[in-house]
Amino acid sequence: MKRSRRVKILATLGPASSDEDMIRKLWEAGADVFRINMSHSSHDLMRTLVQRIRNVENQVGRPIGILGDLQGPKLRVGTFVEGAATLHPGTHFTLDDNPAPGDETRVHLPHPEILEAVEPGHRLLIDDGRLQLVAERCDGRSILTRVVSGTKISNKKGVSLPDSTLATGALTEKDRADLEAILEARVDWIALSFIQRPEDLAEVRKIARGRAGLLSKIEKPQAVQRLAEIIELSDALMVARGDLGVEMPLEAVPGIQKQITRAARKAGKPVVVATQMLESMIAAPVPTRAEVSDVATAVFEGADAIMLSAESAAGEYPVEAVATMNRIAERVEKDPTYPAIINGQRSEPEPTGADAISLASRQIAETLKLSAIVTYTASGTTGLRAARERPAVPIIALSPVIETARKLALVWGMHCVVTEDARDLDDMVDRACRIAFREEFGRPGDRIIITAGVPLRTPGSTNMLRIAYIGSDGLTGI
Repeated sequence: MKRSRRVKILATLGPASSDEDMIRKLWEAGADVFRINMSHSSHDLMRTLVQRIRNVENQVGRPIGILGDLQGPKLRVGTFVEGAATLHPGTHFTLDDNPAPGDETRVHLPHPEILEAVEPGHRLLIDDGRLQLVAERCDGRSILTRVVSGTKISNKKGVSLPDSTLATGALTEKDRADLEAILEARVDWIALSFIQRPEDLAEVRKIARGRAGLLSKIEKPQAVQRLAEIIELSDALMVARGDLGVEMPLEAVPGIQKQITRAARKAGKPVVVATQMLESMIAAPVPTRAEVSDVATAVFEGADAIMLSAESAAGEYPVEAVATMNRIAERVEKDPTYPAIINGQRSEPEPTGADAISLASRQIAETLKLSAIVTYTASGTTGLRAARERPAVPIIALSPVIETARKLALVWGMHCVVTEDARDLDDMVDRACRIAFREEFGRPGDRIIITAGVPLRTPGSTNMLRIAYIGSDGLTGI
C-alpha cells in the first residue's frame, strides 16, 4: 500500500489507541510512525505497544517507524498547606529550599538547580504561564519574586524558565532508565525533551551508540538560540509548539516554526511539526477551520511529518483525526501553488558528490517526467539526500536493513521497501524496475532513475545515476 502524499503522519498512542486492532486502523487511516510517550508509559506497556506495532507491520507488509519520547525534567513547585494559594499582581512571593508546605508568601521549590540558576530579572512561569513571576533577589537558596500576572498557584504546578539555563542536563534518572528500555525494545527514534544546548545531546548519543535516531524537541528559547549547533548533533528535529508557546510570545511561534523547518531541511534532517494540530478533534468528529489551515501550513512549509498528540492518544475520534490529517495533506500537495512554494524553499546542495548526484537525479526525473527515483540506501543517508531535494516524483528507498527502512518512514516522500542487497549492477537495475512495478509506481514502458553507490555495499558512496525502462513484462529492466 502506497500513500498518496509525501508528508508523513506521526500518531501518538495512548488509552484510546493501544490495542492492536486500533493501531492497524490508525495505520490504514494514514499513520506512518507511532509515538510512545514515556511520560505516561511504563516499560511493560512500552514493550507491549512495540510488539503490537511490529505485529501490524508484519500484517501490512510495510516498515513502520516507532518514536520513543522521553519525559525530560519535570520542574514543579512543592505543596501548600491548603492545597493552593491566592496571589495578587504587584506583591512578592518566594520560592525556596524549605520543604515546609507553602502559603500566600512562599512555597518549596525542590530543584536546587533552579535556585542556583535564576538571576534578578529572570521570569518564572507557573502552570503553563497562567502565573508569571519575575525574580528580584536570588541567593542560591531562595528566589524573591514579584507577581506580574495571574492570581492562583496550587500543589505541584509546573515551572518554566524562559530566561534561565540550568546547569543540569536534559536527562533525568527516569529518562536514563526509559532510554535503556527503549533501546532494548529496538525503537527507531528517541525524542529528547527540554534540551537547552548541544551538550544535552551528548549523553544520549553515548548511551544509544547509533542504535536509534536522535530527535531533538525544540521547545525552549535557549534551544532556539543555539539551533544551528543542535541541528548539527541531531538526526531529526521537532517543533514542539506547546512549550514554545509558554516560554516565548505566542506571536513568535509561527516564525520560529518556519525558521526551524527551513534550517532542518537545509541540513537534510527530518523535521516534525507538533502540538495542537487538530486539538478540537479530541472531543469533536471534525476540526476547526483554523486547525485545517494550521496543518496545511506545515505541509506547505515542507515539513517531513505532522504529529497528533492527545487527538490520537486519548481523544474520542483517533481514527477520524488521522484520516482528517491525511485528507488535508493530500489536498495541499495537489494544490497548484504547492510545487512553487516547495521549490522556493529549496537550498543549494553541499559541494559533495553525493549531494550533486541527488540534485541531478531530481532534475533529470522532473525534466524527463520519470515515474520514480529509486535509491539504494543501507544507512539511510542516500535516502535523506534524495528527500532533501523534495522532488516532484515519488522516491522509493530500497534497503536491506529493516531498521533503516523504519527510520526513513519519518522522512518526507520516502516509500521504503526492504529487499536483499543487489548482487551487481544488472541485478540492481532489475530489482529497482521490478519493485517500482510491483509497488505501482510505474507501468511497462515507464522509466525510472536509480541512484546508488559503486562499489556496492559501500556506505556513503552515492556516486551513480542510471535511467532504466520497466520492461514489457513489468518485471525486467532493459
